[in-house]
Amino acid sequence: AAWRPDRLSVHVGYDERRAHLIEAGADLFLMPSRYEPCGLNQMYSLRYGTVPVVRAVGGLVDTVRPWNPRNGQGTGFLFAEYSPGALRATLQAALEMCRGHRKAWTRLQKNGMRKDFSWERSAREYVKVYKRVMATRLEPQSEGRGI
Repeated sequence: AAWRPDRLSVHVGYDERRAHLIEAGADLFLMPSRYEPCGLNQMYSLRYGTVPVVRAVGGLVDTVRPWNPRNGQGTGFLFAEYSPGALRATLQAALEMCRGHRKAWTRLQKNGMRKDFSWERSAREYVKVYKRVMATRLEPQSEGRGI
């Protein structure tokens, strides 16, 4: 960092504000997790327009949709096999798109920024489920009469 302060910075420790600034300022967010029960970083990335490159596992596959160049849908890049080759191929595809297809890249970023992972949206979904369950419970139960 002392040798090239224009290119390198070192910070030892955790700083939430700095973590968000780094994630928001990046082009790609790489999370090649073997196991990922949920995770928030990919959701932060989507919100900031930082395209996630993630392994299709757990909460990552639930929150990141694969980019489809044919229809312009999707929010990131996913790979299934937990291997260096799969990671490299997926990262290479993401970098090629970032460098050579700016219009599509911008669409991918905007797709991610439109995702809503708020508690408000989640609460509305829970209310819908609750109402469906209550409607089922309130329906008159048929008496099991035989022939």
